[in-house]
Amino acid sequence: MSSSATEIEKPKPAESPSGRLARFAADLHLSDVPAPVVNRAKLHILDALGLGLASNAYDYGRVAVAGGMALSAGGAGTCSIIGRPERMELRDAALVNGVLIHGLDFDDTHLGSIIHPTCTALPVALSLGESLGSSGEALLTAFLAGAETGIRIGGAVKGGFHHVGYHATGVVSHFASAVTAGKLLGLDAGQITAAQGITGSTASGVQVFLEEGAWTKRFHPGWGAVAGITAARLAQSGFKGPTRPYEGKFGLFDTHLHGAEVDLGELTDGLGTDWRFGDTALKPYPVCHFIHGCADAAIELHREIAGAEIASVDAFLAQPTLHIIAEPAEAKERPTTDYEAKFSAQFVVAACLLKGRFGLPDLEPAALADGAIRDLAQRVKCHEDPDTAFPTFFSGGVAVTLKDGRVLKRYVRVNSGAGERAMEPEAVAAKFMASASMTIGQDQAERIRDAVLALETVSARGLMAALRAEG
Repeated sequence: MSSSATEIEKPKPAESPSGRLARFAADLHLSDVPAPVVNRAKLHILDALGLGLASNAYDYGRVAVAGGMALSAGGAGTCSIIGRPERMELRDAALVNGVLIHGLDFDDTHLGSIIHPTCTALPVALSLGESLGSSGEALLTAFLAGAETGIRIGGAVKGGFHHVGYHATGVVSHFASAVTAGKLLGLDAGQITAAQGITGSTASGVQVFLEEGAWTKRFHPGWGAVAGITAARLAQSGFKGPTRPYEGKFGLFDTHLHGAEVDLGELTDGLGTDWRFGDTALKPYPVCHFIHGCADAAIELHREIAGAEIASVDAFLAQPTLHIIAEPAEAKERPTTDYEAKFSAQFVVAACLLKGRFGLPDLEPAALADGAIRDLAQRVKCHEDPDTAFPTFFSGGVAVTLKDGRVLKRYVRVNSGAGERAMEPEAVAAKFMASASMTIGQDQAERIRDAVLALETVSARGLMAALRAEG
C-alpha cells in the first residue's frame, strides 16, 4: 500500500466542542436564526441597555466610569459608554459597559444554564462593533453566536459553577465574548477555536462578594469582555490556544468543577437549530432570579393578608439555591446594602408581603432601613422546596401564619418572566423606558428603543451615538 493511500485512510481526529462552537459561529448568518429568536434577542438587548442607562444613577456606575477613564489615560479612545459623554479605548469601554449592563442584577437569566446571557456577549458586540464600524445585522449575529455559546457552557455543567463557588456568568462570559469578538472580526473556525482556548486561561469569577455586598459580581462580565477581545485579536494574529479548553485534562470542567457532573452533549446537540437563547427569561424584579417564585407568591398574598398581623413566614426554595440566597440566615435576615438585599430571600419576601411589589426603589437606603420590613425579615424562615421545578423554573412558595391563627399559602411553579409567563414586548419596552428615565429624557429613550427594535437597519456606530450623553 502506498504512503498516499495510508494518509487517505488515516482517521481524522474528532472535532472538539470548541471547534464545533467555532464552526457554528463562523458560518452563522442572521437569516439562519428563527425570526422569534431574533425578535427576542432585540428585546433582551433593549432591556440590557435600559439597565445600563439606569446604572449611571448609582455610585458603582460612576466609579466604574472613573476607573475606565483612568485606564484609558483620561479619555483616550473613541468607543462610547452607555449613557455617558466620555470615550474610552476599546477594551476599557467594553469593561465599563459590562459593569453598567449587569450592575443592577436586573438583567436576563437562562434558567437552565443559570447565567445572564445578554451581558456575556453584548458588551463586546457594542464596543467592538462600534470600533469596527459593523452593521447592526453583524452586531446582532455576533451577539447571538456568543450568547448561545455562553448558555451552552452553563447548561453543560447543570449549575455546577455555583455549587463550587464560581459566578457562572463570570466564567462563561470569557468564552461567549471570545466567540462574539471572533465573529465580528470575521475569524475562521480555527481562529475562533483558538480564541476559546486562550480564554480558558482567563475564565474565573468567585462568589465571595456574597459575604459583604462587594461590587465584584458587577465587574465579571465586563472582564470577560476584555478577555474575549484580547483572545480574538491574539488568535487572529496566529497565537495558539488549546483546542479542548472545556473537556481536556486540566481544562475548564476538570479544574473548576472537581469531578462534578458535566453533559458534554449540551455544548453542541442541536447547535444552530435548537436555539437555547429563545428560552431566556427577563426579570420583573431587581433581585437574584432564584427568589422570583417566592416573590411572586408573596405579592399574591399581599392583598389576602389585608393588614392582618403576621406571626411568622415560611419560604420554600430550591435546595441548590439556599446557600446563595438564604444562608447564613443571620446575615440574610439583616441586609445592610442593596446588593446584600438582592440576594436575601428573607428581605425580599418580607418586602413583597408588606408592599405587594418589588422594584428598584425598594432597594434604596430608606427601604432597607424600614423597621417593619426588617422585623418581618427576621421571622422569614427558608426551607427546601420538595416540589420545585428548578432548574427549568425558579419555583417558590410562601406560607404565612397570622396572629389570628390563619395560615395563608401560595405556591408558584413557573416564576413570572419565564416560560408561558414570559414578558410581552410591551412589558419589556415599558421596563426599558422606566429604567432609561432614571438618567435620560423620554425623547432620547424613545430613539434608542426604536433603534434597537430595528437593529438590522441601524449601524453599531449609530446605535452607540444614540446611547451617548451630551458632553
